[in-house]
Amino acid sequence: MKSSRRWSNIIKPVLAVSSLIAVAGCAKDAPQDTWQPAGPNAKMIDDLQRPIFYIAGIVGVIVFAAVAWAIFRFRDRGQAMPEQTHGKPALEITLTVIPVLILIGVGVPTVGTIFDLAKTDDTEMTINVTGQQWWWEYDYPAVGDNAEVYGISDPIVTSGQLVIPEDTKVLLRVTSRDVIHSYWIPKLNGKKDSVPGRVHLLRMEGSEPGIYAGQCTEFCGLSHAYMRMEAVVLSKADYATWVANQLEAYNSPSADNVLAVEGEKLFLQQCARCHQVNGLLNADGTPNVAAPDQYVVSGAAPNLTNLMTRNTFAGASWDLLTPECRDDVWNATPAEFGEKYLAGVSEDCLNQKDLREWLRNAPEKKPMYADPTKLTETGGKYRGMPALGLTEDQISALVAYLLELK
Repeated sequence: MKSSRRWSNIIKPVLAVSSLIAVAGCAKDAPQDTWQPAGPNAKMIDDLQRPIFYIAGIVGVIVFAAVAWAIFRFRDRGQAMPEQTHGKPALEITLTVIPVLILIGVGVPTVGTIFDLAKTDDTEMTINVTGQQWWWEYDYPAVGDNAEVYGISDPIVTSGQLVIPEDTKVLLRVTSRDVIHSYWIPKLNGKKDSVPGRVHLLRMEGSEPGIYAGQCTEFCGLSHAYMRMEAVVLSKADYATWVANQLEAYNSPSADNVLAVEGEKLFLQQCARCHQVNGLLNADGTPNVAAPDQYVVSGAAPNLTNLMTRNTFAGASWDLLTPECRDDVWNATPAEFGEKYLAGVSEDCLNQKDLREWLRNAPEKKPMYADPTKLTETGGKYRGMPALGLTEDQISALVAYLLELK
């Protein structure tokens, strides 16, 4: 009876953990599921990992079964010492050769896949990716195929969402401005560290229009968990539309939109010192040029040009879209996705709650510095966006202006 109860106490936790693992493994439509590749690079990884996991699972079952049998068969009943296997060459050689063969079977395809994934001489366009605390910057230079094939006549600088054409091998040049980060879009490729002073190359390709979520996977400070990213894959026609929209000239809010006009003035006073909006003019008619290197430790802040063409803000930590509108975009069919994404963020779909909270007190929503009173240690510069002390009316004016950035 005691023996039966003891075995029950052992088996129940094992079954519980196994059930949880099984349920987690069966989850559908997980945004960062490596088992659902959406591009050839991720497919290579999947083709490698599946047989390895199957082999590991079989070996695991055999090992656990052998251990369970040994525990049950040779449990202490006061019997004599069981026969020892030491000194049996055939058994020892067998138990050495089998693991070696398994490791060779795993190692050879692994090395081959690593070399295939590292290949970059077949890429068709280039995007510079820069990690910083705690967001990702994307710079589309107007050079080579970027200009000749994809119509990028002037550099495009965005953040949060990487936008690429489908079935196109994109070369990402990954680096960092401050500490070590790690770039990872699980459904499109593996991880690549972004290291200050170095450029690491990563090939990215998406086979189907849609949004693919990612996460910084190298601890990089207080808001590491909020350092996210999304890759947006568009059809080539939709990508051309996106490029043309990003290159459109800036237009100030219409005089009829009094609140947005007030918001533009407030933006110039409070935000434009760090955040660039291409084409924005100062009160004297000169182009406004942001100088984040004077105020921010990393020396950069997200470029907000055409902000409302993106779905996210604050390092892709929060959605610019309400949950209903977000689901409409994320769950769109590949054929419908481009139109829905390119529609941008309308006033009806704007997630005012999170955006207003961010403008009200950014460090409270996304911790960025352990002690804001110790700015002398950073030469008076902030890590991330400070609390601006805005009134609710000022926040309303800024929101109205940001809605104009399309």
